[in-house]
Amino acid sequence: MASLGELERAVMDLLWQSTEPIAATEVRDGLAGAPAITTVLTVLSRLETKGFVTRDRVRRPHLFSASLSRDDYMAELMYEVLGSAPDREAVLARFVGRASESETDHLRKLLGRQ
Repeated sequence: MASLGELERAVMDLLWQSTEPIAATEVRDGLAGAPAITTVLTVLSRLETKGFVTRDRVRRPHLFSASLSRDDYMAELMYEVLGSAPDREAVLARFVGRASESETDHLRKLLGRQ
């Protein structure tokens, strides 16, 4: 999974927060510093190429939405990091060792379902 730059993350945060697809101008208006619309369109296009964003090309203006949830993205990042570890068991042990009691309880419940 491709990593996200700072502006890409800010754009994705807006798309994840939105309950409906939004236009590039709405994205621009929601970003700090209101970057140029061409910059926003370039970022949206790159995110579409990376598979993070879908674009409704039927309407004008085009509307954009996240193609995966924030939770799915975060899970993919965690899996990618785990996959790059030479000793996955050691990484998992450290991860679980740092988790709170409620987080470990939740992990136990999730693992019990399988």
